[in-house]
Amino acid sequence: MRVLIFWDIFGRVGRNAFKKHFLDVKNKYNPDFTIVNPENISSGRGPITKHMKEIDGLGIDMYTSGNHIYDNFDDIKDYLDAPNSKMIRPANFYESEHVYFPGKWYKILEKNGKKILVINLMSGIFMRDEVYNPFLKADEILKSFNTKDFNAIIIDFHRETTSEIYAMWMFLDKKISFVYGTHTHIQTNDELVLPGGTGLLTDVGMSGPLYSVIGADFNSMKGRFLWWVLKGKIDQALCDDYVVSACVVDIDDDTRRCLNIEKIRIRGRL
Repeated sequence: MRVLIFWDIFGRVGRNAFKKHFLDVKNKYNPDFTIVNPENISSGRGPITKHMKEIDGLGIDMYTSGNHIYDNFDDIKDYLDAPNSKMIRPANFYESEHVYFPGKWYKILEKNGKKILVINLMSGIFMRDEVYNPFLKADEILKSFNTKDFNAIIIDFHRETTSEIYAMWMFLDKKISFVYGTHTHIQTNDELVLPGGTGLLTDVGMSGPLYSVIGADFNSMKGRFLWWVLKGKIDQALCDDYVVSACVVDIDDDTRRCLNIEKIRIRGRL
């Protein structure tokens, strides 16, 4: 089986660049499933329904997300809770009778006799969000399924640190097919497969403005770096030059082992 994964659509430039290239990339690689993370799709912040509907008709199978998923809570909550929603949110947010988070935290995809389980997790390190331990949550989730029912199991791990996703990769070796990182927006050059068959890519990258601070306009960010204070809102960068980042993962249908990981990086101008 082949899975095509895009990350992260950032703002107006990212939306336009993604729409420009998605179908060509999909036709070239002919994946069985496509997964996209659009959590910064709306001006670099969390998604709004209008922008999700812009890409819904492209033939994407599902969306993962991260810490920005609820930036526009009132607008997106019904989209997340819709019975046919393609989007999932991190599984390890704290929940109780007092706190409700819209959306599901996993999705099962079935097509042409192939069946995969996709899970979204988020780190609690440097993320400013209170979450359950992602390692223990991953273990709990996997024990709740009969993993032999799936031809592949994939995790989007939304995190800051490289060491943490390497630890997650080794913790889940032989249990899942592929874990990939999101959030830092810079595609990494470390695609690897452990002897047990679990694949890794620390960060898939970004579909967004090339000359930017991971998508944001430098002038709106420089206070954070020059005097450690963020003044005003962060603006999306609106340069015409863009990057579109993705990866293609091949997985053995019978053993669930990752066979190959290929990075995709496209630069262009709108």
